[in-house]
Formats: sequence, structure tokens, C-alpha cells
Amino acid sequence: MPFITIDLFEGRHQEQKNQLAREVTEVVSRITNAPKEAIHVFINDMPEGTYFPQGEMKTKN
Repeated sequence: MPFITIDLFEGRHQEQKNQLAREVTEVVSRITNAPKEAIHVFINDMPEGTYFPQGEMKTKN
């Protein structure tokens, strides 16, 4: 049962997230031969101020 987690800065429209989840599911199903019903996609909307690469806050821009 594949679990896929995607972290994105918040701000995508719901339809964009729906399309991303559908297409990721298609690819994972095709490559792993897992049934689509067994694939779970989690999309986390990260608010600005929660990502600190190399100790420095990263913004959307």
C-alpha cells in the first residue's frame, strides 16, 4: 500500500492539488503495479515561515 506525501507551500488551488494527486496515483500505479485503490496521496500545505533550509527561512518567492 503506497503512501505518497507531497509538501508544497500553500496557495495552490484545489483543482491543482486534485490533478496532482490523480497523476501521481496513475504513475505510482503503473510503475509499482499497485491498484489505485491502495495508493494514498497526502498533500501538505506548508504555511510560509515553516521551511528553513540551511537554517534560513525560505519564502514562496
